[in-house]
Amino acid sequence: MNPILKIKNLSIYFPSKTEENKVVYNISFNLNKNEILGIVGESGSGKSVSTLAILGLLPKSAKIEGEFLFSFNDKQIDLAKLTNKEFQTIRGNEISMIFQEPMSSLNPSLTCGYQVLEIILQHNKISKNEAKKQVIELFNKVKLPRAEQIFSQYPHQISGGQKQRVMIAMAIACKPKILIADEPTTALDVTVQKEIILLLKELQQETEMSIIFITHDLALISEIADEVLVMYQGNIVEQGKAEQVFKNPKHEYTKALIHSKPSLDVRLKVLPTIDSFLSEETRDKKQEIRLNEVNRAELSDFASLRETITTKQRQKTHKELYSKPPLLEVNNLATYFNTKTSIVKAVDDVSLKIYKGETLGLVGESGCGKTTLGRTIMQLEKATKGSIIYKGKDLTKLSKKEIKSLRKEIQIIFQDPFSSLNPRILVGEAILEPMQVHKLYNSDKERKEKVFEILEKVGLDKSHYYRYPHEFSGGQRQRIGIARTIALQPKLIICDESVSALDVSVQAQVLNLLNKLKKDFNFTYIFISHDLSVVKYMADQLVVMNQGKIEEIGDADDIYANPKTEYTKSLINSIPKGI
Repeated sequence: MNPILKIKNLSIYFPSKTEENKVVYNISFNLNKNEILGIVGESGSGKSVSTLAILGLLPKSAKIEGEFLFSFNDKQIDLAKLTNKEFQTIRGNEISMIFQEPMSSLNPSLTCGYQVLEIILQHNKISKNEAKKQVIELFNKVKLPRAEQIFSQYPHQISGGQKQRVMIAMAIACKPKILIADEPTTALDVTVQKEIILLLKELQQETEMSIIFITHDLALISEIADEVLVMYQGNIVEQGKAEQVFKNPKHEYTKALIHSKPSLDVRLKVLPTIDSFLSEETRDKKQEIRLNEVNRAELSDFASLRETITTKQRQKTHKELYSKPPLLEVNNLATYFNTKTSIVKAVDDVSLKIYKGETLGLVGESGCGKTTLGRTIMQLEKATKGSIIYKGKDLTKLSKKEIKSLRKEIQIIFQDPFSSLNPRILVGEAILEPMQVHKLYNSDKERKEKVFEILEKVGLDKSHYYRYPHEFSGGQRQRIGIARTIALQPKLIICDESVSALDVSVQAQVLNLLNKLKKDFNFTYIFISHDLSVVKYMADQLVVMNQGKIEEIGDADDIYANPKTEYTKSLINSIPKGI
């Protein structure tokens, strides 16, 4: 088979005054016609930067070596040699891209329809009316509801899944031969993610286009891809048929990626991380890694990483937990928002109990009310009716002064630590500040010592006190967010999608850290997520929410094994489980 795209000996550098900063090391791969090629790896592995190079979208400062041979009109052209003007006839027309974050990729000041219309008019000599018809057809093709209405709506007026469908419509508008999908489902609910995966497969079969699908989730890639490349530190460490790579991985890094995701079948005491698997030699390697290099360590201590919590142990823990009175009790709680045209019942008649030392999992699709419930418990949103009883007090009836002192006891870890940290304040000062507000400890000197202790507790070190948020990776920033939360020694912590934006391996590290801190400090968690596999791993009790109401409540393992409602079944069936 003649490949539609051949990448030969690609290397990418981002030179600085002092060093060459090589980020991709001499990689080669082919993309065949009518094939889905999956590229998997963590942030910084080189997967996105390699595909941006194919489309000529890297900054001018980047130095690129190698060839991108694209089969076009019965001839091969080297994309690396095209001028920007020549690229304009290829980009969007022959090779198109869907980006990870549709909200930042769509122009907020233009309607969804106009943004797709623009692409069609740029590459085709047709009238506006004809182009509009094509956009409506595309919106129907990508299964957008009320296609004509969405044509006239702005991005902020539609859901995340709908925005991603608009991006797909834009990407396929000119019937490209190659579609590059860069983490197109990372921020989406499992059910919407499954719909997008099925949609891309359908479109690929119908149009016979080739797709490069980029993700950090091997289970997800195994459900969509024909061929898979695994990238690590700018190298391809493994490649082959999706089934072969997923079921019989050769490289230690591939094994680590597969096992870092919480298992749906067993409950491990500690999640394996990348470092659990990689030999020191491989971890320290910043040069080229030989393809299919087999793990020299032979995973000798793998057995210790598979230590499980038995049903008996779990039942014993729960007997102790639930024999005491609840720490917090929510009774018939409702939180409504008034819009110009209607009342949105974000939380509608919700009742539940949370016990000291418990992790309560809260799961459901975007818009189901789980975040609003968490914010109402924290009194960041005002309850319309109902009560929230904490230590005998109804939180909905507290004064502003009482709510301020409550903040010390009930804390929140946000989804995006970068936007919740002040970029101009040193990380150490951001952790110390709430201690000052709540007058903890006797002096700033004592508080600073406590910050050093906390940084070490979350796997950072003292030197990080003097750095700014932009100097850290996503996983490190989440640790800083956790450090700031635990600085006040709270009793109840609300984790609001606090691992959903992280790579599976970094996610495993953070989940292990949260469990360790819970054990050390006897924390109680409300763990909010749309990822049911993560919630099932973390939770004692599970609450499934749908349209503001509780759909199902009970033991996390019991609900997963025997879901009672169709909605819960559809959530569970949407979890990528691998081949």
